[in-house]
Amino acid sequence: MTSRVRAQSSLGLVRLGSFTPLITALPSGGFCGSFQLKFERLLFVTSAMAYKVDHEYDYLFKIVLIGDSGVGKSNILSRFTRNEFCLESKSTIGVEFATRTLQVEGKTVKAQIWDTAGQERYRAITSAYYRGAVGALLVYDITKKQSFENILRWLRELRDHADANIVLMLAGNKCDLKHLRAISESEAQALAEKEELSFLETSALDAHNIENAFQSILLDIYHIVSKKALAAQEAASLVPAQGTTIKVENNDSKRSACCGK
Repeated sequence: MTSRVRAQSSLGLVRLGSFTPLITALPSGGFCGSFQLKFERLLFVTSAMAYKVDHEYDYLFKIVLIGDSGVGKSNILSRFTRNEFCLESKSTIGVEFATRTLQVEGKTVKAQIWDTAGQERYRAITSAYYRGAVGALLVYDITKKQSFENILRWLRELRDHADANIVLMLAGNKCDLKHLRAISESEAQALAEKEELSFLETSALDAHNIENAFQSILLDIYHIVSKKALAAQEAASLVPAQGTTIKVENNDSKRSACCGK
């Protein structure tokens, strides 16, 4: 996988406010979006944050981090985008996101990772947070059983608000604290299989599986987008060019004339 997904050094951290104009400028639509042939190139246009642009990157994919407060979402974000870890990390207030640019099977993909507080008082941001997401990492703390038990609630909320084709992964974070483990890996794997999720245990502290988790999600998203683009190209090739007349002969009339002789 690492040979197909390669990171570049384009990193950044942005607050929600500065991103709002970009959201409002995007066309409406679901994950599948709409396809247009323009300048002999296939452009993927969608509000799902999975679209092609020129110059800086080919695709922009929005991935959301979901889970209880304190499970380590912010440190997962900072570890993946800036290779940083903060021991005194405080609970996120509101929403923030960071970006990182990678190479996925020869295409430049900009991953936009969103992080929010996993607390009830921030439920008002739910719709805006999930809107346009094409990938999600559901995070629990392997030392806190309640955070694992709440995964089903987070999953229901995600499925209520996100697109049906969103790529999902379950992540058991803080796996470096094995001596404090409250959830076995097999128990989490069983839940993942039941809910049709991919699964990894991660550690933002020592970076274990952080790269693998996001690379796997991005690769799955890219494959979905590529299949949609290919299907659109094939469909477009079957549509007659404008101004072309296709004449269909009436075989019945010919047969009648022949029989009449």
